[in-house]
Amino acid sequence: MQHEAHAHHEHHEQHEQHQTPGHHETHEGHQHHQHQHQHGHGKVSWSTAAQATLHCLTGCAIGEVLGMIIGTALGWGNVPTMALAIVLAFFFGYALTLRGILKAGVDFGTAFKVALAADTLSITVMEIIDNGVIALWPGAMDAHLTEPLFWIVLAIALAAAFVITTPVNKWMIGRGKGHAVVHQYHH
Repeated sequence: MQHEAHAHHEHHEQHEQHQTPGHHETHEGHQHHQHQHQHGHGKVSWSTAAQATLHCLTGCAIGEVLGMIIGTALGWGNVPTMALAIVLAFFFGYALTLRGILKAGVDFGTAFKVALAADTLSITVMEIIDNGVIALWPGAMDAHLTEPLFWIVLAIALAAAFVITTPVNKWMIGRGKGHAVVHQYHH
């Protein structure tokens, strides 16, 4: 599967080299139209959007919990701990996407750009909702990792982030953006 994707990419590059500039533009437009049609431009299933969101949520949850554990272990206050959790949420969110794209044989620079394009809005929305719930929930910011309140609020916050981010991902994929870009490398 990886070899086919790589071979297709090489063939596409060779094909582009043998064309005149005018012909290249027509070919590019045709290719773009095919890509949108292939992903059902505007008709994205909720399942596809939910899978993309769950993928982001997994990275965010890993980063957030790790950030909270590190911040708590180092005796940091709420603000630096939350800042670390957000940074790690972005890091792990991008890392999971990068891993999938790199498996398809894409170079790191391209994979990194695709991951940024695919996940930035999704992770940002997710982090705003997630951290907003935790910040606004009475006592949640001061709850320790050993207290049930911490885990209950975190679960509710992640669930809220999932519910609100899924339509955002559905809209983006429908426009050929977000995880639609990632899916090119999984065929």
